[in-house]
Amino acid sequence: MFRLPALGILVALFATPLAAESVTGADGRTVTVADASRIVAVGGTVTEILYALGLGDRIVGVDLTSNFPAAANDKAKVGYMRALSAEGVLSLGPTVILAIEDSGPPEVVDALEQASVPFVLVPKAHDAAGVAASIRLIADALGESEKGAALAGAVEADLTTVEAMLGRIAERRKAIFVLGVGGGAPTVAGSGTAAADMFALAHVENALAEAEGYKPASDEATVAAAPDAVVLMADRSHHLSDEQVLAVPAFAGTPAAANGRLIRMSGGYLLNFGPRTAHATRDLAAAVYPELALPELPPRAWTTDPTAGQ
Repeated sequence: MFRLPALGILVALFATPLAAESVTGADGRTVTVADASRIVAVGGTVTEILYALGLGDRIVGVDLTSNFPAAANDKAKVGYMRALSAEGVLSLGPTVILAIEDSGPPEVVDALEQASVPFVLVPKAHDAAGVAASIRLIADALGESEKGAALAGAVEADLTTVEAMLGRIAERRKAIFVLGVGGGAPTVAGSGTAAADMFALAHVENALAEAEGYKPASDEATVAAAPDAVVLMADRSHHLSDEQVLAVPAFAGTPAAANGRLIRMSGGYLLNFGPRTAHATRDLAAAVYPELALPELPPRAWTTDPTAGQ
């Protein structure tokens, strides 16, 4: 039904074949990729992993959540990860499509799974083991198992180092993760969210764990939760100062407001659960527990400029 453009056909014909390895994605389908020369990446996590593996030059398209590294912004866009169109993705002539779990809508994912182009649905990671597994799965699918093992091993080592640092925490503090503060109630993260998973990695208690998913929170609920810190997604609410955020009725009167502990972090950095997760975990913990004076993790190529040398 969908045809590769002329350039895509030529690339596919003359690309060096890879050592194909079958992988099983989040949808339970076993997929074999015969040609990884033209990749469409859906999901910031997938894109970060590809660049960290040194495969950024093979990417022909990304979704709107793929904004790290900066080079990803120069790629063709296929739309928001949950509002894709099969025609838009396939029009780029990919030889493989890698999409993070929760991409959609479901009917588009079904269409892409049934297309002639290999489609790998990458499971969302929720912990340290999941991060390493995502890296290995993507690398294995593209015939780059050695690179995947090296990257996963380095990230695992950093996460182990961070976990050892956090062993010094005697009593966990409570925090609230805020997606955004608008004219109404702030949108916060309950259980079953990437923010809750990141809090667990950083040894931070989610003050609103009794809620489920991301949803507006009442002033009474947030004040009663008594968070020690408010973590704000820095990509939103830029127009409000720290003082203005903490003066919002939902936060005023909390220990976080009393201590002036508002932490701004990039949503992609904090929530992608990719190669930068160890560094993001350390940074979150250092902000919630400043008295620990946690040492910095050594910078990695993929945490600074993973496109260097490509």
